[in-house]
Amino acid sequence: SVIGARFVLAALRLAGAALLSPGSCTFEDSACGYQWDYAHLPWTLHGEGHYISVDTSYEGDKAVLSSPDLYSEEWNCVRLIYQIATTSDASPDPARLSLYLRQEGESFDRLLWSAKEPSDSWLIASLDLMNSTKKYKLVLEGEMGRDKSTSIAVFEIKITSGYCIECDFEENHLCGYVNRWNPNVNWFVGGGNIRNSQSILPKDHTLNSALGHYMYVDSVYVKHFQEVAQLISPKTMAPISGCLSFYYQLKQESSIVFTVYLRDVSGFYEEIWKTDSALNADWALAEVDFNAPYPMEVIFEVAFNSARGGYVALDDISFSPVYCSNQTGTLFNPANAGCNFEEDLCNFYQDHKDGPGWSRVKVKRNVYRAGDHTTGFGYYLLANTKFTSQPGYIGRLYGPTLPGNLQFCLRFYYALYGFFKMSGTLAVYIFEENHVVQEKIWSVLDSPEGVWTQAEISFKKPMPCKVVFVSWCKSFWDCGLVALDDVSLNLGSCQAADLLLPSPGECTFEKDECVFTQKKRGRGSWHRKRGPTPTSYTGPKGDHTTGVGYYMYIEASNMVYGQRAYLVSRSLRGTSGKQCLTFFYHMYGAGTGLLSVYLKKEGDDEEIPLWRRTGEQSISWLRGLIEYESDTNYQIIFEAIRGVSIRSDTAIDDILFRAGPCLEVEEIQFSSGYPDSLNEIEY
Repeated sequence: SVIGARFVLAALRLAGAALLSPGSCTFEDSACGYQWDYAHLPWTLHGEGHYISVDTSYEGDKAVLSSPDLYSEEWNCVRLIYQIATTSDASPDPARLSLYLRQEGESFDRLLWSAKEPSDSWLIASLDLMNSTKKYKLVLEGEMGRDKSTSIAVFEIKITSGYCIECDFEENHLCGYVNRWNPNVNWFVGGGNIRNSQSILPKDHTLNSALGHYMYVDSVYVKHFQEVAQLISPKTMAPISGCLSFYYQLKQESSIVFTVYLRDVSGFYEEIWKTDSALNADWALAEVDFNAPYPMEVIFEVAFNSARGGYVALDDISFSPVYCSNQTGTLFNPANAGCNFEEDLCNFYQDHKDGPGWSRVKVKRNVYRAGDHTTGFGYYLLANTKFTSQPGYIGRLYGPTLPGNLQFCLRFYYALYGFFKMSGTLAVYIFEENHVVQEKIWSVLDSPEGVWTQAEISFKKPMPCKVVFVSWCKSFWDCGLVALDDVSLNLGSCQAADLLLPSPGECTFEKDECVFTQKKRGRGSWHRKRGPTPTSYTGPKGDHTTGVGYYMYIEASNMVYGQRAYLVSRSLRGTSGKQCLTFFYHMYGAGTGLLSVYLKKEGDDEEIPLWRRTGEQSISWLRGLIEYESDTNYQIIFEAIRGVSIRSDTAIDDILFRAGPCLEVEEIQFSSGYPDSLNEIEY
């Protein structure tokens, strides 16, 4: 009976509430093991309204809520139902809700998601959590911003096994799927015994009953030719590939076109499935191979031609990480298309018809000529070193074959020396395999001489192709050197990569000083700067990150001999096991003093020296590596001491903390002066 069925569903709902998966919470009568950090603002549990919130009635900048210990070897989806409410529309410093992943053995939390848009009702965020063998916690952080009255509420946190693009449409949040509103045709929720359409289905697919729910779109209100309804999935937040399947019913009197697209963040549509014209009066299964190496949305689109078109219904979208067809899709690994040239040319090669264009070289640390970009004392490629006698001299470097129809971001570093006119001396071409067409996608215009500068290029080609680096000397009289290093390729456009969340424990100083603060600010402190330092023959010409970005340095002309400047990290979480700290330092100038790195454990006055350099080291940015351990909370301190003269500008950049031991070992942790073999170049 219907009443019996209703009772069963109610019982199921109650059982579901009692059996919330670990880390899930509806905040009805408890916080389910979530705890707030007493060092910050308190969260208030509203049992009657089923939510937990924090607002500006207390003085403070943020509130932190952390889950109990969680563990999952399966892929999970975290759905967060939340609301940010505020009185003013636009604030320079709005309230923000962020979700972090705190993994065992890591000193830094990984930012998974962040939102600052205020709304009149609840919103949903869906985040894929990749499977992991480590224990973890989810940490919610509400930052209050500067508004007079703000409140942040969390209604539900739900962790389910599986993928966020999967949905059976049985819950009112519809798994974060949204209809793109259209005045005439829209996707609606059907089922649940609601008689709300002329072409209603007797049963859904999930429960195979009148009480189950599905999505449907109907032609009744179609006014124009080619009216389109779109149902849009949550964005994939982690790379996935495999089989996307769903059940659908299609009833038509005149032509209906039902299509499934992928849409990337730049708005590019790719069709992955389309109905054949056969009728499906019952639920039919559709399966389609699906590849989302970068963030994508799945769009279910129905186009009608008349009001008597009929309807389309959709239910039970699911995903499996195995392709539906028997294709054993070997996924393209972009790491194979990059190279730092430390060991060899990787998968790059030269065409010997051109003569030996590019040579792998290494410059020992010196004060005249910059070394490589990777470490400052490793290998890079140099063109035009040998045969510069004939004009129109060209060196070509070919990369490996790249698959077609994927969006790529190519990044590399280049440096130019000794050209009167720089423009066009280095160019990047795309060479399509099927026909011998070369398309120029980038060429150098102008750049500071001898500074490693980063270039980034997004491209997408329908056919397999290769990237070709071309160096060119226009004449015998104007032929300088072209250097190339650290070529990397990523999936997705470069702009999309910039939207990605920064990796935890990384600081490039591009936006701010990250986790670092000054002991005291003033003339004798660390300064954030871009471009060269004011004094000649000391300090870097550009930063290490891009060549035109920011770094931190001490300005020796503002300091006296022996004066110290401290850059101190905030308290970092202690972990068991080794940690690796990588950074780049620049110590060029005849009067250079000392640069030291210390570890200070919480509750301990002693600063343990980890690493030190004394005196002038090189005109290049050099890489420093430090392996350390601390099971209690700790701080890392960078201390610079001004040397004997104003030629003592010391700089640091690109600091990276990583869990686990360092993959390479630095020969010396404490050293002074530079080696005797200055200024030798090895080919």
